[in-house]
Amino acid sequence: MDFLSDQLFDGCKIRILTIVDAFSKISPAIDVRVRYTGADVVTTLERVAGAYGVPRTIRLDNGPEFVSRALDLWAYRNGVVLDFSRPGKPTDNSFVEAFNGKVRAECIDQNWFLSLADARLKCEAFRHEYNCGRPHSSLGHKTPAEFMKSIGAPSQPMGS
Repeated sequence: MDFLSDQLFDGCKIRILTIVDAFSKISPAIDVRVRYTGADVVTTLERVAGAYGVPRTIRLDNGPEFVSRALDLWAYRNGVVLDFSRPGKPTDNSFVEAFNGKVRAECIDQNWFLSLADARLKCEAFRHEYNCGRPHSSLGHKTPAEFMKSIGAPSQPMGS
């Protein structure tokens, strides 16, 4: 997990939580809000866990949203190991940093977000294309969704 920052057309700052699985390459969430707290991260993780299951480990940096009692308690209750990167070492979480580069170049920099709802819609469209429309050579030229299906794991939220 990691965060990106951007702004709407009117200058209102937004935060974008990106979550991507290093094994399957699937992105279960790109969540856009004006601000984030640890409780907001937990809300997103609850939604993701309901659709994809609870992860064993989450790699993350030492940002204030991640170093929170709410996230620590959620991880403890769900048996999730929080694997924090060393301060100043983004290479410790290089997979999400590379994913964020794609999100920035192909979604954020290509769009002018008119509202929070517009930013959410455009980020979700990017996430859907990334998960369902892009084959990865590391997955045998399958999309992340096809790969997840081939191993019998949920690749889309239940009900979608």
